[in-house]
Amino acid sequence: MSGRVDLRSRLLRARTSDEGHRVTTYELFFDLVFVFAFTQVTHHMAHEHSAVGVLQALVILGVLWWSWTSYSWLANQTFVDEGLVRLGMAVAMASMFVVALVIPEAFHDLEGGLSGPLVFVAAYAVVRITHVALYLIAAGEDGGLRRQVIVNIVPLVIGVGLLLLGVLVGGEAQLPIWAAAMVLDLGVTYILSRNGNWRVHSAAHWSERYGLVVILALGESIVAIGVGASELPISVPLLVGSLLAVALSLLLWWLYFDVLSIAAEHELARRKGAARATLAVEAYTYVHMFLIAGVVISALGVEEVMAHVDDPEPLGLFGSVALLGGTSLYLAAHALFWRRTGGSWKWWRLAAATALLALIPLVALVHPLAALAVAVLVTAVPVAVETVRYREHRAGVRAGLHRSAADAD
Repeated sequence: MSGRVDLRSRLLRARTSDEGHRVTTYELFFDLVFVFAFTQVTHHMAHEHSAVGVLQALVILGVLWWSWTSYSWLANQTFVDEGLVRLGMAVAMASMFVVALVIPEAFHDLEGGLSGPLVFVAAYAVVRITHVALYLIAAGEDGGLRRQVIVNIVPLVIGVGLLLLGVLVGGEAQLPIWAAAMVLDLGVTYILSRNGNWRVHSAAHWSERYGLVVILALGESIVAIGVGASELPISVPLLVGSLLAVALSLLLWWLYFDVLSIAAEHELARRKGAARATLAVEAYTYVHMFLIAGVVISALGVEEVMAHVDDPEPLGLFGSVALLGGTSLYLAAHALFWRRTGGSWKWWRLAAATALLALIPLVALVHPLAALAVAVLVTAVPVAVETVRYREHRAGVRAGLHRSAADAD
């Protein structure tokens, strides 16, 4: 009898992480579902080819992001590749795959099968409920954290409830109801979490985790190159477009990983307790949502360019808004992230973001290759400014990275 009690006790306990905690291969495996999910979001926007389709995709992206970021908090609290938490993560991963699989039918249910929107909401509910159960296990004897997890069930119920209402109402009302669900879920969670009892045990794990999801989103921008060109014969315009698209992805990578992510991790590591958790909530959980949205929308623009590189017609407003608007959102979110993590406003990033928005009407009238070249050139400006004008600061931040790596070894 005592053996059964001991076994149950071990299953219902989770090992709390510490400052040296790093990302595990199991977390990387979990993230593979989101590679497929991001691709599905971009495909949905390309298929709908309308403002409504983009709004639908952004709501879906909000669902995906809220799922991913919830489990990033869990993975920082405990070792997710051990015990019952590992099993729960597998359940969440399988459910998340169902969410991604159903994305094409989230707003347009096909005849002859199960209700796509209902399956979408049901699978998402399993992901969120599993997260709450696992977090309560991971909290252990931490009363403050347990209370925080329980309090945050309120926005979960509001969000899932409104998503279900949208399914039941259907039609044109589904989109605004689902949008309200995400806004309220994110908004109420922020209010309840800003000065709450969340824990960030490892700054290194946290920073690495969010860097990896940026990589996943950038991977979608690479995939978009191939998808857009998949039905075209190899030609000089196709090769030029591919190289320009890769250059844009490289610039987006540079803007995040060269200095910004390193400096942000240093600031996160410097803070302790509630101050660290608040920074994690605001700068990572929320600001990164706009970073990811910017990359995904920009990937749609790249796909539009690559699909029409051999056409004599101009890119058009839809492709121009996606390409330049998505990249602009990414740059603006960068500036906000830098500011929130203790730095000053980086005017050159904001200037580049503003320039991209201003160029949207003009770029809509030019050839797709010229449009992509404009996006690359404007995005290269803040990279050049930071490389040349702030080379000493950049070298100092990166030297800190190498010292940290040497200390870890």
